[in-house]
Amino acid sequence: MNRNSVLTKILASLGTVLAWLPILATVLFSAAAFITRHKFLFDYLMPAELFPLALAGGGLLLWAALRARAHRGLIGGGLALAAGLLVGGQVLASITGLASGDTQPYGIWWALVFASIVVYSLAVVAIGIGGVLLLHDLFDASPTEAENRQVRSD
Repeated sequence: MNRNSVLTKILASLGTVLAWLPILATVLFSAAAFITRHKFLFDYLMPAELFPLALAGGGLLLWAALRARAHRGLIGGGLALAAGLLVGGQVLASITGLASGDTQPYGIWWALVFASIVVYSLAVVAIGIGGVLLLHDLFDASPTEAENRQVRSD
């Protein structure tokens, strides 16, 4: 595929915006609450609740990365890790009773579910970083620099 294709650039641009949206929304709503209420309120579950946006953005970025033959591992790996951790954490929360409230939120099970949410959020950040790197390769780098970087990374 052509690295300089307009379709590849559109996919990468839209995918990067969608991939960052769950993280940015969490930060912006926390900042707004701090400014208006003078209280620090942080909804650490919001990135997981906005997973459809991260999934759509990651899918578009993976499509663009495959077309451009760049950053496939970072974007694809981040997408697989994010989906796996989100599903795994939800299954664990359901099995242990944390999701229904039957089990109090403390102990090893709560720590594992919480860790899955934290690592999921970091995987979404990795997808977003992959999108930014892909955009840099598509828009800023000359074709020879980008091809040299791709040859060295493979």
